[in-house]
Amino acid sequence: MNLVTRSALDFTAPAIMADGEIIDNFCFSEQVKGKYAVLFFYPLDFTFVCPTELIALNNKISEFTHREVEVIGISVDSKFSHHHWRKMPITEGGIGEINYSLVSDIKKSISRDYGVLYDDAVALRATFIIDDKFVVRHQSINDLPLGRNIDEIVRIIDAIKHHEEHGEVCPANWKEGKAAMQASSEGICDYLTSHSEEL
Repeated sequence: MNLVTRSALDFTAPAIMADGEIIDNFCFSEQVKGKYAVLFFYPLDFTFVCPTELIALNNKISEFTHREVEVIGISVDSKFSHHHWRKMPITEGGIGEINYSLVSDIKKSISRDYGVLYDDAVALRATFIIDDKFVVRHQSINDLPLGRNIDEIVRIIDAIKHHEEHGEVCPANWKEGKAAMQASSEGICDYLTSHSEEL
């Protein structure tokens, strides 16, 4: 299911917040109002690839905060499972006290609505980047064995913001600080003349 260019799907669910507080009425649209958001679905707490992704995401949290991006993890586990996993040391298979919220999709309705529920059991490794107007600008889905690249999520956010601020489009392998181009025949010709070897 493609959600890119459409409004994100709102939900209210239990969650554990970045400060460790457990709440029952985490409202997605209220939490991210006026901000960008990364909605980061993962299969299950206490598994194998998942903690590496969540810890990697937390290690880059300052990159997201600097860009005014709210990060939200979500799986089909209970709020109590999330809480316990956060309390476990990394050396024992936990994730530590990560600095972003984890939502409980124990009813599997959010994963189903976003089209990422696998075999009616767990969420696939899905990432949705949502802009400050609550529009989905990017989505990607990995199969269960394949961990994500957090730097690529940051790069895509930078590309979206660059386009919004400057009106330029971002070519393949673009990174913040690199040349972008005008979306025109002249723009692509000018860009390729100077940068085709960098692609």
